[in-house]
Amino acid sequence: MEVVAVRRGAVRSVVVAGSLVLGVAGLAGGAQASAGEAPGARGARGVWAAGGAGAGSEADVSYHGRVRLAGGRLRVWLIPANDGPSALPDATVRVRLSADLADRQELAEGCARTGTREVVCETGPLPRHGRGRHIALALELRERPDEVSVRVDTWWNGGASDRNRANNELVVLALDTGDSYAF
Repeated sequence: MEVVAVRRGAVRSVVVAGSLVLGVAGLAGGAQASAGEAPGARGARGVWAAGGAGAGSEADVSYHGRVRLAGGRLRVWLIPANDGPSALPDATVRVRLSADLADRQELAEGCARTGTREVVCETGPLPRHGRGRHIALALELRERPDEVSVRVDTWWNGGASDRNRANNELVVLALDTGDSYAF
């Protein structure tokens, strides 16, 4: 699995650079990272454990929101939440699609495109038993499909353990009807 450390306001450069490095070098560097540190974390944030959550901490990250597909435009609204027991200074949510994105995208602040069908966004701080920032994506698709599968999951959480992965790994099927599908 690819992981990257992200600091607020620098997600675009860190995620894009990290994806390029991981794409070329594979995950060889991931095996050398310490338990509480994501590959590339030293350059972006320093050792993660010094910033709050890390190895030994536990969080329960979840996502709630909705998706809507209409005329080759996909809208994704989501709210990350943390049911604790530890707060997280930041996490990264990944949105993967079953259809290709158009070449040009205007993404929300804190979000970056990491592939032809993938976008990642920082959640901002996730307090214990609280919510992160609302994330809204207006994605243009290369073609106009009849349906799109949208996969939402946690890409990076600073090394915290999460015993309930069922609420942060979701798949939603959106039909090209303009209807909203909640998750």
